[in-house]
Amino acid sequence: MGFKCGIVGLPNVGKSTLFNALTQTAAAQAANYPFCTIDPNVGDVAVPDSRLEKLAAIAHSKEIIPTRLTFVDIAGLVRGASKGEGLGNQFLANIRECDAIAHVVRCFEDSDVTHVEGKIAPLDDIEIIETELMLADLESLEKRIVPLEKKAKGGDKEAKEISDLMGRCLAMLRDGKPARLVAVKPEEMKSFQGLGLLTSKPVLYVCNVEEAAADGGNGFSAEVRKRAAEEGAVAVVVSAKIESEIAVLPSAEQKDYLEAVGLAEPGLNRVISAGYALLRLITYFTVGPKEARAWTISVGTKAPQAAGVIHTDFEKGFIRAETIAYEDYIAGGGEAGAREAGKLRLEGKDYVVADGDVMHFRFAN
Repeated sequence: MGFKCGIVGLPNVGKSTLFNALTQTAAAQAANYPFCTIDPNVGDVAVPDSRLEKLAAIAHSKEIIPTRLTFVDIAGLVRGASKGEGLGNQFLANIRECDAIAHVVRCFEDSDVTHVEGKIAPLDDIEIIETELMLADLESLEKRIVPLEKKAKGGDKEAKEISDLMGRCLAMLRDGKPARLVAVKPEEMKSFQGLGLLTSKPVLYVCNVEEAAADGGNGFSAEVRKRAAEEGAVAVVVSAKIESEIAVLPSAEQKDYLEAVGLAEPGLNRVISAGYALLRLITYFTVGPKEARAWTISVGTKAPQAAGVIHTDFEKGFIRAETIAYEDYIAGGGEAGAREAGKLRLEGKDYVVADGDVMHFRFAN
């Protein structure tokens, strides 16, 4: 399952530096001028999960395979992007293909790194990006709603439902608010997602701070966190500079470096975990002597569909799932102990998989 989180922001806020650190590669240029990233760079990153290593240790697994999340580095947007400024149309299309947005916001002062707007004002920067995305959505909906309304007047039920949904989105956007704030009924969600609106995507604010503020943040990041809380979003604090330095160190030296700068873990762990949660994703595990592996599914996924993530044949021929909760697996010292304690359950087609479930699927060939 491919889940993509697009990294957006104004030029020179640290997007590409953050992307390079995330993917531990220098594939994306990081330079002090706008539009140094012309094409979106794509990188898969492992989702940190301490549970996986504990499961592997108990099962004596030869290999550990974490689940992964895809990040897309999208070139810096500028004021006027919705009208094509700074190659804006191309980059807006790249955002449309992502499932969520990681909005990198500059929260540091540095006279050596120019700011495209000439001042450090993170909330203003957020407004610029949000406004451009809303303008692009407005233009898109206004073009599409007229023919739909004609069909609706002609008695087309589906056209009426979608045009009503579009109308609510337009009203929200014209009020200067993103489409993700529109109240959408469960039965409308598929149509809502099908509209392809940029501002319908969940947003994670990544506050890029100076090295000294990497742990607790600063005044700028506090402003962003306040805004995030008000709109029900999430904000995390990261020093892209520190993260880029950690990324190139051997794993044995990373812990010492983190301790030296006063961090318990890389800030990128928080970014990845927050992005994972933002997309409403959870993890289940398959564990054995060959490998301990994490699998990504959406919240609410039932057992047959979870099995299908491994292989489509598992879903087609699904019989049952032998399931042990993570805590029970650990407490029992593995599958045998959990079984003896009566903690192994046989779940059927209607079982909704829980985060941390250790599963073994039975299926007919």
